[in-house]
Amino acid sequence: MVLENIHKPQDIKSFSIEQLAVLSSEIRARILDVVSRNGGHLASSLGAVEIIVALHYCLDTPKDKIVFDVGHQAYAHKILTGRNKQFDTLRQMGGISGFPCKEESVYDPFTTGHSSSAVSLALGLACAREHLNPQEYYKVAAVIGDGSLSGGLCFEGLNNAGHCGKDILVVLNTNDLSISPNAGSISNYLNKLISKPIYNRFKSSLDSFVKSRVPKGSRLLKIANKFEEGLKGLFIPGILFEEIGFRYFGPLDGHNLQTLVPTLKNILNLKGPILLHVVTKKGKGCKTTENEPVKFHGCGPFDVETGKSLSPAKKLSYTDIFSSSITALAKKDSRIIAVCAAMPEGTGLEKFKELFPQRFFDVGIAEEHAVCFAAGLARQGLRPVVAIYSTFLQRAYDQIIEDVALQNLPVIFAVDRAGVVGEDGVTHQGIFDLSYLRHIPNLTVMAPRDAQELVAMLEFSLGIDGPVAIRYPRSPVPEGTLTESRPALRMGKSEVLREGTDFVLVAVGSMVNPAMDAVDILADKGFFGTLVNARFVKPLDTGMLKSLAVKTKLFVTVEEGVIDGGFGSAVGEALPMPIVKLGLPCSFIPHGKRDVLLEQNGLNPQGIVDSIRSCFKNR
Repeated sequence: MVLENIHKPQDIKSFSIEQLAVLSSEIRARILDVVSRNGGHLASSLGAVEIIVALHYCLDTPKDKIVFDVGHQAYAHKILTGRNKQFDTLRQMGGISGFPCKEESVYDPFTTGHSSSAVSLALGLACAREHLNPQEYYKVAAVIGDGSLSGGLCFEGLNNAGHCGKDILVVLNTNDLSISPNAGSISNYLNKLISKPIYNRFKSSLDSFVKSRVPKGSRLLKIANKFEEGLKGLFIPGILFEEIGFRYFGPLDGHNLQTLVPTLKNILNLKGPILLHVVTKKGKGCKTTENEPVKFHGCGPFDVETGKSLSPAKKLSYTDIFSSSITALAKKDSRIIAVCAAMPEGTGLEKFKELFPQRFFDVGIAEEHAVCFAAGLARQGLRPVVAIYSTFLQRAYDQIIEDVALQNLPVIFAVDRAGVVGEDGVTHQGIFDLSYLRHIPNLTVMAPRDAQELVAMLEFSLGIDGPVAIRYPRSPVPEGTLTESRPALRMGKSEVLREGTDFVLVAVGSMVNPAMDAVDILADKGFFGTLVNARFVKPLDTGMLKSLAVKTKLFVTVEEGVIDGGFGSAVGEALPMPIVKLGLPCSFIPHGKRDVLLEQNGLNPQGIVDSIRSCFKNR
């Protein structure tokens, strides 16, 4: 075993190309073994092994810097940079992160997890190098995927890097897939030359000539078409990057170290912005992942031989409820248009896409554009539903304010993965949305306590002539909640679920059911409280809250979001009395299982009980 003797990148400097190939195979096996047990972002990391091995072989890290876009490709980087022994703890509580993490290693310049930022970050490092101490020269490389190119920030960085002319290497790894198949005109641009009329007139004449004059002409045409596709990949991308100031090299086989290593050594000695284009196979080295790269982009534990999931049987989730509900509503209302940012599977819009392909838009990893685009749809009388994870929606904060709320347009935001999401960690926890949405004028903000409320809120949103956000967690829905009979929603109105005089507990969204359990536990101990399901974060049911406040001395709120500026803050601003706010601290929540993280922060039934009982003890 070569890998067991590698503790830092310097340990591979004397390797031959053949030894690097063996090392790559062992790294790939290590990744597959751990991710099949722990879950993680598998297909991307399997595809990028040789790229990372070659970079560390040719660069002098950590003096030289490698910045990974998102970090889905970075597992080999972790293994090579002293974290192989810890790799078994990947994404486990207290273990190493599934993404680059600056607190974890000096080899990680940044903690990353969102797309399209690597070029800008790397350019900042390059400019700082020359500003601070030009004599202490270090090289800077940004590793991006083709999905990164669907985000505007990546092009802002490329444009500025080409203009500045600083020494920077961008490695573009294309595999035709980001999370889902890429959407957008960037990949279409690669077809531009061979779509020109003059080219096609020539091609048609050539086809006719070959078929009529040359024996076995059809076979020759197949070869010619293959050559044409090769020209597309070889020539056209270079024009794009050369025009914005980069010297372009490639595309190269991203798995061929015989080509990668000498090419990298050569271009790292060149001055100015350089782009190396490599082509890889997502899921490389495992037939299961190669055949289903979307499924194994991010996965739970699975059997390596069969690809069968080893996770417990999946329960019905809020995303599942959203999926079936929005599809059912769209059958009745032709105004409904679905929009997502490169994640139709993750957001539950795959079924909508299949049934209504003309009413579905995947805009790529471009949340800002998704929101602006939806505003245009809404301006003409449509009802766009923008399904985006909470952590990614924050990328479009300005567009929510300026292009939707200011215009008071009826865009519905389906804010998925709101609250604690678990193993993906600090960059993916959706804990800030209540704070960054509740102060925006014209915006209605709701959070369902169960499946039935989510369905009701989607239906209710279609009747609101203004923007709406519905936030829901990454968790199963409480069982049996689709069959219960409930009163219809009314704008800004909450509901009382329990009555008592010792305290008032107002819960929102995913915290309602834990709060209900907590109130029942407290009743068994002789503490009887009123429980309110807020339903609406904005507008608040201030009339109800004020009427309850005068009847109690202890008023408590609970939310699955940061306390600072969140739901509890809104309630506190509305009441003429101090309140106790339960929620998440204003900090970045590390990775771990969702239920464990909630328990650690007192957001489970017993935690709520303990917080309320401590209030009585301290009075």
